[in-house]
Amino acid sequence: MKIFWFIPTHGDSRYLGTSKGARVVDHAYMKQIAVAVDNLGYEGVLIPTGRSCEDPWLTAASLIDATKKLKFLVALRPGVTTPALAARMAATFDRLSNGRVLLNLVTGGDEQELKGDGVYEDHTTRYKTATEYTTIWREILKRSHTGESFTFHGERLSVDDAKLLYPPIQQPHPPLWFGGSSDDAIELATDQVDTYLTWGEPPAAVKEKIAVVKAKAAAKGRELNYGIRLHVIVRETNEQAWAAAEELIQYVDDATIAAAQAKFKSMDSVGQRRMAELHNGDRSKLEVSPNLWAGVGLVRGGPTCLNN
Repeated sequence: MKIFWFIPTHGDSRYLGTSKGARVVDHAYMKQIAVAVDNLGYEGVLIPTGRSCEDPWLTAASLIDATKKLKFLVALRPGVTTPALAARMAATFDRLSNGRVLLNLVTGGDEQELKGDGVYEDHTTRYKTATEYTTIWREILKRSHTGESFTFHGERLSVDDAKLLYPPIQQPHPPLWFGGSSDDAIELATDQVDTYLTWGEPPAAVKEKIAVVKAKAAAKGRELNYGIRLHVIVRETNEQAWAAAEELIQYVDDATIAAAQAKFKSMDSVGQRRMAELHNGDRSKLEVSPNLWAGVGLVRGGPTCLNN
């Protein structure tokens, strides 16, 4: 098992739904976390993306020299950058870090935020763009090892004689990771990516989803790696772990929950909808499976917590 940590590029909070006890992000703190997890032997760190975060590429690059073996899972954003530029960025980072970059394909799920980045595409169109984007990105990097150029004309994107002079260390390209639960997302994953990710849903739901992905990948002659994203609360006893979970949400009020749930419902992310439907904002339904706690999802998007 390869375990990753997280660089809090949007700041760090002690309690959900409030700034009480929060810590503003700065480089010294990010470096402190990166050095600690590197020394402890973690495989890598996820660096989040979005307008509430510091830029993931600049953040990751600033931590190369502070670490030795740590890998950086950095966002690849179709529509926000061109695939040729993203290929050069990935190759450069891979070379400067001696093969320590991983790419997290992020198509986005919040149309309002995407419009702020200049992306005016609905869910289905974004995945069409992402499929062509990753095709171009992968081929440019793959062909850089032999000095070949790549020409592609698709429905959404095109390049002519795209070429990289300085290939990445990892061959044929740095590994591409991706998480998505819609039919479009699973089609993209089984065509293009190396590692398929899921958020922490109840085990039966995760098993069912992974089985679908495995079958579709096998039908295309592909075999993927798999990962799951969970927050983890660890204490000496179960009682202490559950007390810590309750402490996290002690300042969350009903109005904050209602506003967050309304925001999640406005998003077109199937994965986020599945997470919200685990509890629908109901505090009495937060243990969605034994020791699997969805309290974070009351006010924040993304994964559940594993309580130990």
